Amino acid sequence: MTKQHTWQTTSRDLAVIALGCAIYAFGLVTINIQNHLAEGGLTGITLILRYWLHIDPAYSTALLNIPLIILGYRYLGKRALAYTIYGTAMMSVFLWIWQRVPITIDLNHDILIAAILAGLCGGFGSGIIYRFGGTTGGTDVIARIIEKEKGMPMGRSLLLFDVVVLTLSLSYLDIEHMMYTLIASYVFSRIVNFTLEGAYAAKGLLVISDHAQAIADDILADMERGVTFLQATGAYAHQDRPMLYCVVSPSEIAYLKRLINQHDPHAFVSIIDVHEALGEGFTYD
Repeated sequence: MTKQHTWQTTSRDLAVIALGCAIYAFGLVTINIQNHLAEGGLTGITLILRYWLHIDPAYSTALLNIPLIILGYRYLGKRALAYTIYGTAMMSVFLWIWQRVPITIDLNHDILIAAILAGLCGGFGSGIIYRFGGTTGGTDVIARIIEKEKGMPMGRSLLLFDVVVLTLSLSYLDIEHMMYTLIASYVFSRIVNFTLEGAYAAKGLLVISDHAQAIADDILADMERGVTFLQATGAYAHQDRPMLYCVVSPSEIAYLKRLINQHDPHAFVSIIDVHEALGEGFTYD
C-alpha cells in the first residue's frame, strides 16, 4: 500500500469518525438530555455527573477517558490508540458545540418517539465510528483489558457495565423514563449491528448435486454470478463430490432455486445469510 493511499484511507477514516461523533453527540444533547433519558457506559456516567454535580458532559467525557486511555495504552495498538484519542476528542468537541447551538426538537412530549430517535442517532453514529475502526474510549477500553487479563468476552463485560450505570441512573430518573431508556438501548444495539453489517447483505448457497457443473454453467451464463467448487466428502459413503458455492442478492434467490431444480430436483441446497459481500457485483470502486 502506497503512502498516498494510506494517507487517503486515514483521512477518510478520521472524517467519518468525526461525522459519527457529531451524530451521536447530537442525539445525546437534543434527544436524551432534553427528554430525560439515560444512557449506558461512560456516557451514562457523564449524564449522572451532569445531573448531580452540574458538570458539562463535554468536559467529563474527556476527563474520564484520560485515565482509561493511559490504563489501556499497553493493550491497544498504535492505530487503535490514536483513533481512540481522536474519537474521544471529537466526542467532547461536538458535545460542547451541540449544547451551545439553540436546537430544540418538538416531539409533543412523546417519550416513546424520543426513545426511538435516541436509539437511531446513537446507534447510527456509533455504528459508523466502529465501522471505520474508531472508538470513543470509555468502557470499551476497560472491556478490552478485562478480556485480555481475565478472558471475559467484551460483550458480557460491556453489558455488565451498562446494567450498573443504568441502575445508578435511577438516582435521578423514575421507572417510566428508565423503561424508555431500555427501549432506546435496544434500538441502539440493532442499528449498530445493521450499520456494521453493511448495506450489501446477500445470500450464500451451498449446493451438492450430481449435476453441479451444469448448474454452475447456467449460473455463470444466465445470472453472471461467480461460482466456486469446493471438494466435499460424504460422511456415510465416504465419496468425494464437488460442492458448489455461490453468493447472490436476496432478490435472485427464487430464480436460482428454480434453476437448480431444473437440473436436479434432488439437489441438497443450504441457504445462508451473508451479512456483507465485498467485490465485483456487490461493491464498486
